[in-house]
Amino acid sequence: MRRLVQLRRSARTGRGQLFMRMVLVGVLGLATVQCSQAPSSSTSSTPAPSRPMTKTTSHAAVALASDSSPIVKVSTPLLASNETFIKVAKEAMASVVNISATKRAAQAPESSLPDDPLFRRFFGEEFERRFKQPRQQPEQGLGSGVIVSQDGYIVTNNHVVEQADQLMVLLGDKRKLPATLIGTDPKTDLAVIKIDATGLPTLPWGNSTTLEVGELVLAVGNPFGLNQTVTMGIISAVGRANVGIVDYENFIQTDAAINPGNSGGALVNLQGQLIGINTAIFSRTGGYMGIGFAIPSQMVEHIMQSLIGHGKVIRGWLGVSIQDISPELASQFDAPDTQGALVGDVFSTSPAGLAGLQRGDIIRTYNKVQVNNPTHLRTLVADTAPNTSVPLTVWRNGKEVSLSVSIGEMPKDVASLAKVGPDSIQGDHALAGLTVEPVKPGQTPDGHGVMVTQVEPNSPGDRAGLRPGDILIEVNRKIIRSVEDFEARARDLKATDSILVLIQRGKGTIFLTIKP
Repeated sequence: MRRLVQLRRSARTGRGQLFMRMVLVGVLGLATVQCSQAPSSSTSSTPAPSRPMTKTTSHAAVALASDSSPIVKVSTPLLASNETFIKVAKEAMASVVNISATKRAAQAPESSLPDDPLFRRFFGEEFERRFKQPRQQPEQGLGSGVIVSQDGYIVTNNHVVEQADQLMVLLGDKRKLPATLIGTDPKTDLAVIKIDATGLPTLPWGNSTTLEVGELVLAVGNPFGLNQTVTMGIISAVGRANVGIVDYENFIQTDAAINPGNSGGALVNLQGQLIGINTAIFSRTGGYMGIGFAIPSQMVEHIMQSLIGHGKVIRGWLGVSIQDISPELASQFDAPDTQGALVGDVFSTSPAGLAGLQRGDIIRTYNKVQVNNPTHLRTLVADTAPNTSVPLTVWRNGKEVSLSVSIGEMPKDVASLAKVGPDSIQGDHALAGLTVEPVKPGQTPDGHGVMVTQVEPNSPGDRAGLRPGDILIEVNRKIIRSVEDFEARARDLKATDSILVLIQRGKGTIFLTIKP
């Protein structure tokens, strides 16, 4: 009887030990599977060889893992992507430099007189102030730049180098070289500097016009003076404008971490191409908040070539005042949608005026590129070389009209041209002293006429009784269809010609005779 009990106990003990061995083997097998699929944390560069698992171990591992999350094996494409990131990062880091800009700023004046209250009391504070001399103390700023030619041209931000007395560039190979300022463009916040070196590594230019939201990108720079820093993100938006940073905005928005010191650094795609220059962040704290902006490579390349070739930026000019198209305006102008730019004003002697553009035209395409909004059109025109013939498609009176315009060079003072617009009628004839504008949709039954906005005192129109708000419908029994039509009639008048005008005032119409 006692022997039977012992046999039963030994059997239970044997089964218990066998179960524990199976559990132990399963745990070790699971650990082996996980370790073989995860990077080794060992500092040794040679990974330890994994031992082959027996069939029992494999089954035990699967059984124990069934209640937990499945183990994801690393596939070959993911490993290839990792190698791609490493390769692109190495190439980009070699082409991105650290820029140190030093400038001298006047510090608070320091007095050479004794700091004695009795001395100050005897001679007075005004006497002491006369002997104070300003002391110069250097200020230093750090930023980034991208090498764009093997002979030492570097693109960076204007705000990195502006007002700098000395520029120093730290290369990826630790060489430190002085740099010369080639040119700046505050309107895009770009600048070009040059170092005396050859055989430098460069990045190929990417096409920023084909970028898509969601593309993976790397941002390379020197945030907070930490050289050769690489961060990763995606393109969050393209064509971002009206941010209020510079005059010409067509930013690439990214969530790749950009911090102070990253300005002027590279934004690259996974092909290792330069697609933008990092320039600004949106932040309420001064640090990274997931919204960064880069200047697209197409704009960067144009500005760089202009600064290197001419020492200044030469921009194209159309000569129109344009505005956004709201759904209400699109409905009034019978436009198919809100795409394009609505022309609100045309300088008569500008390329647009000579090409026949009119107020109320909606520019739909420019050089066969669909115009999204006024900012987009402005950028397209600015990037066009002067004397280039460009096809336009405009929406006019409910249908598309094709035009061709020869782009001019932007004048230095465009604002001065606006002071003498096409509405200012000058001369010694009967219509002199009147300022007019197009009628708004619905103001006249057939859409003809021009509205008088200003009547100069003692002018012929003023003496005849014209008022601001009157709508000129006819001149000498001929319908006025537009501002351009009105201006053409005014140019044909002689100094001695009296004219008959039909005006709409309120809900009625009246005739007036205007004598010069």
